[in-house]
Amino acid sequence: MAFVKTFEDLEVYKFQRELSKKIFAVSRTFPKEEMYSLTDQIRRSSRSIGANISEAWGKRRYEKHFVSKLTDADAEQLETQHWLLVARDCEYLSSETVETLKNDCLAINRMLNSMMLKASQFCNL
Repeated sequence: MAFVKTFEDLEVYKFQRELSKKIFAVSRTFPKEEMYSLTDQIRRSSRSIGANISEAWGKRRYEKHFVSKLTDADAEQLETQHWLLVARDCEYLSSETVETLKNDCLAINRMLNSMMLKASQFCNL
């Protein structure tokens, strides 16, 4: 992966950062009583996607560890989807907004799965 020098160069990492900015923006509209529950949870899970991607990058010497951390990143995007559905159920977000953000999560899922399938290409140090 000569063109990728750091985890910050990964398209999935860049995409995740955009998602976490969008999540932060929409969660600013949540009621104050959700500050330490839903707001905190959805922000943390969306940000954890990128944290796990960066950790995976650091584990490239060990292919199984690399895939494990990417799996953790994928689990965080699924958790983010869950919190989006909760926000919709509570009528904090519109169905359209949730669908757009869920589609971003699904795009991250596809990118992570592609990386996992090609792990040896990333781990060939």
